[in-house]
Amino acid sequence: MTAELVRGQNHPLSQARLEIRISAGTPIVAAAALSDENGRIHGAQWVAHPGAPTQAGLEVSRQAAADHRLAVDLDAVPEAVHRVGVLLALPAAGAGPARFGAVAAPFVAVTGLDGAEIASYTITGLEAESAVVALELYRRQGAWKVRAVGQGYAGGLAELLTDQGLPEARRLAGSIHDAVAQGLARSVQAPPPRTADGDRSRQTAAPALGPDQSGAAPQPGQTPPMTPYGDQTPGGPGQPAPQTPSYPGAAPDPDAVTQPSAPTAGGPIDYSHPRRQNAAPPPPPPTAPPAAPGQPAQPVAGDATGWSMDERLYNQVWGMFEDLARSTAAYRSAVDFAESRMDKELEQVLSDPRSRIGGQGDAAREAARARHDQLVAQAGEALDRDLTQLVAEAEVVEPALPPAYARWDSPVWHAYRVPMEIPMALRLGDLHLPEADRIRIPMLVRLPLERGLWIDSGRTGSSDGSFADSHALGRLALETAVAHAARLLAVYPAGEFTVHVIDPAGSGAQPLAPLVQTGVLAAPPALGAAGVADVLGRLTQRVDLVQMAVRGGAADSLPPGFDTSQQLLIVNDFPHGFDDRAVNQLRYLADEGPAFGVHLMMVADREESSGYGPLLDPLWRSLLRLTPVPDDHLADPWVGHAWTYEPSLVPPGSQVLQRVLTQVAAARTKYV
Repeated sequence: MTAELVRGQNHPLSQARLEIRISAGTPIVAAAALSDENGRIHGAQWVAHPGAPTQAGLEVSRQAAADHRLAVDLDAVPEAVHRVGVLLALPAAGAGPARFGAVAAPFVAVTGLDGAEIASYTITGLEAESAVVALELYRRQGAWKVRAVGQGYAGGLAELLTDQGLPEARRLAGSIHDAVAQGLARSVQAPPPRTADGDRSRQTAAPALGPDQSGAAPQPGQTPPMTPYGDQTPGGPGQPAPQTPSYPGAAPDPDAVTQPSAPTAGGPIDYSHPRRQNAAPPPPPPTAPPAAPGQPAQPVAGDATGWSMDERLYNQVWGMFEDLARSTAAYRSAVDFAESRMDKELEQVLSDPRSRIGGQGDAAREAARARHDQLVAQAGEALDRDLTQLVAEAEVVEPALPPAYARWDSPVWHAYRVPMEIPMALRLGDLHLPEADRIRIPMLVRLPLERGLWIDSGRTGSSDGSFADSHALGRLALETAVAHAARLLAVYPAGEFTVHVIDPAGSGAQPLAPLVQTGVLAAPPALGAAGVADVLGRLTQRVDLVQMAVRGGAADSLPPGFDTSQQLLIVNDFPHGFDDRAVNQLRYLADEGPAFGVHLMMVADREESSGYGPLLDPLWRSLLRLTPVPDDHLADPWVGHAWTYEPSLVPPGSQVLQRVLTQVAAARTKYV
């Protein structure tokens, strides 16, 4: 049975000899890279690419093509290799698209030699990226696994290889593109001239191009392994990532603009959009006073590239995330280097009997520690400078954020009006790192949601002992879910978002009161096993109906009066009130629902459903896990940081939630 992976998910490999099949909507370059336990590529000889198609245990195609088959023999991989990455890139020469966002999502499958699929992954969410790490085969406790990565790079192969720690990254990227260009020159004939009546002999035509935004990709010195919770990572902060923020994941976030031109290896990339004929606007001129000589520029809200202030702020937030991730990674790397250097120097002192004792040995040890302290101090000063600039930027950006991106205590909610269009993203909380506790980065996820949400009401990694009581934690988890649902209702236009609630035991009456009393729910919360069966049956039928209509090309043939709005199902106290049929329906909604407008929000303790065994493991992996209290469970796939997540909660005593939901209910009444 094939495992259909999502970004960050992994799957065991039971075979050593494998074939990796790649399918894309346009000719692409396929390569494979060997790396050590830290994700570093030690040299060009560790990369199999069109110019050198065979390496130890690897064989790739010599040309760019829409379909590829890569051969992998894990038994032939050197012992020093801990990871095998599958790399995809758009050719740097030719009239084809210059960004993955302009073509169909690439599909990658790992198969046995008999052709049977073991795992597959569709790389969605790419925008301005021209290179991507698709999959990663990695060692874990003596066995091999495959992980869906989907990390994109707007800077192309050169940036991707640099991120993997390859010293000669730009030179190797250029040689790969040169080999592909020579292969195209040898194997592809020039297209026949178009006749006056419009010759249709060309089976594929270059899309109409118009300049678009680029994605700002992270540029850390190395990419440590992802450290997901429950075998999952968010694609970015909260985004299956990013994608380059995309930080997180994620990937998709504009930051620079280039004019349309044929990209060259290591040069600027044309980020064009087939439906946009006008150049993306440059960042607005700064309104802050110019900085003094030698001082950093004064931050300005919305100074990133974008087609609207909403998009500019979105991209600026992801840029702040990337800056913090890189600065912290540099600091940690410097500290690790200082400690490693001191350990080696002390080891040399102790290994020499002549310097082991006496004044000479003491002086050597003191000198080693002094050099260590100096390096750490220098790294701390650099980090402090970066944090000071980021804090100044956050102080400017936070008050300028629209309701979809703002905290609940932001004054912007006092002027709230039901919007006329859907925003780019939604704020689910904040992220921070232990070295930078004074700055919080908004955790934004793109809309519509690509994954369901799981508000974990069980034990978390939080050091906050005030929620040791499971009942208190469960109530806070449901209040967190209500706050997220209210924000979703608030940022969608009237009538375009519907919320259902399943509360089998009726234990969530008080936290659910804001939704119930304002009348924004489609129906009262469903109670008991009968209510569970009714709601799940209706939503399952809805997904089936929309799925058949879309796949059959008859989306306009849905029944009259059919509710086409996005649907959110909040499930409390799972698995209470759920039988085997209901559990299967819930899994179906989690897997198929997001693609057809039905989203799931689980408020549950995973241990309480342990009686189902591994049956529910795919359900938990398919959801983005959030917590009602601060918890360092989110890991980004770029530099491997464990980010502390803080939920977005309504301040105690505030009436903002009731006021916003009342306006949503009034607008819905007018809409109906």
